[in-house]
Amino acid sequence: MNVDAQGKIIERSQGSAEFFAEDLGNGVTLEMVSIPGGKFLMGSPDNEEGRDDSESPQHNVTIQPFFMGKFPVTQAQWAAVAAFDKVNIDLKSDPSRFKGANRPVERISWDDAVEFCTRLSKKTGQIYRLPSEAEWEYACRGGTTTPFYCGATITTELANYDGNHTYGSSPRGEYRGQTTNVGEFPANPFGLFDMCGNIWEWCQDEWQENYNNAPTDGSAWLINNDNQRRLLRGGSWNYYPRGCRSLSRLSNTRDDRNERVGCRVVVVRGRLS
Repeated sequence: MNVDAQGKIIERSQGSAEFFAEDLGNGVTLEMVSIPGGKFLMGSPDNEEGRDDSESPQHNVTIQPFFMGKFPVTQAQWAAVAAFDKVNIDLKSDPSRFKGANRPVERISWDDAVEFCTRLSKKTGQIYRLPSEAEWEYACRGGTTTPFYCGATITTELANYDGNHTYGSSPRGEYRGQTTNVGEFPANPFGLFDMCGNIWEWCQDEWQENYNNAPTDGSAWLINNDNQRRLLRGGSWNYYPRGCRSLSRLSNTRDDRNERVGCRVVVVRGRLS
């Protein structure tokens, strides 16, 4: 899917992606999409509209292959895993404000998201975790170099964000005021849905003010593991379109739970020892 400077669709394409489905029980599955390894330039150029200084300096990063959730974790998936045996902390089975089995789960803290991954890993025997920030941006870009994976701008026909605000030459659009079911908007080139808008997604990394001395191997940037601020990526239903850029970044305290924040998981296939 590509758009012109005004946000009009100029090209539609339908690719194919390798994936597998994890059975969570009671008819609930977790679809995981294969993300190929590669190199990319992380961060934003100085002249990009809406950029923040935290998105620099640009730097080359090498990513190893992995699998990523086709969608943000849904409320049905969250409830299924919340019923698994507790590992470290309790999980609410239905924490979200905007109810719907196929809507993204929200009102979850970073520690809640980590517990979700830990329970899923223990149940399946595979190592599920939150993505590193570098993995997230690489997967979101899907091989593109424009501000959005669909091109130079975005519209509310392509993502769920606050359409009262615009980016570049795009028109104003709809403000839905809530989350939407996952998969309602076109996928990115890697076959991932809702990477722009709908819900901010927790990453593994601690928050750092810029990319000076950032890892270049795709790993999470962890200096002090007790850092209270963690990375968010992707934008949300009530945020400006600039937050939906593939390289936009935000942070929040790891214990915060609000209706703008959810998660997506990754796995490198291989059994736990």
